[in-house]
Amino acid sequence: QVQLVESGGGLVQAGDSLRLSCAASGRTFSRYVMGWFRQAPGKERVFVGTITMSGDNAYYGDFEKGRFTISRDNAKNTVYLQVNSLTTEDTAIYTCAASEHGTSRLEEDYHIWGQGTQVTVSS
Repeated sequence: QVQLVESGGGLVQAGDSLRLSCAASGRTFSRYVMGWFRQAPGKERVFVGTITMSGDNAYYGDFEKGRFTISRDNAKNTVYLQVNSLTTEDTAIYTCAASEHGTSRLEEDYHIWGQGTQVTVSS
């Protein structure tokens, strides 16, 4: 079982860009489809995007096209979430998750979760 640790969050200003990282332990990282979710205070967790095992394809949730980019470096056991042009609407805890199945936007398809990293966007 892989363990996930997110990093890269913090307090940023609207319009900034941020790259979040999710580092995985173990040597089987490439076996997992990876997903990103976020949860704003008092709201449910929602799907941000997912990336295939190889990193060849990524799929995104209902967000503005072009602002979110998921990538992975299997040699470094790390998946990334790049967010550009941040707004206050992006304030949330961002969590990465791993799945042994195909890409999905459903939380139930992800069996391993990180602790999350807080992103706070000020106006």
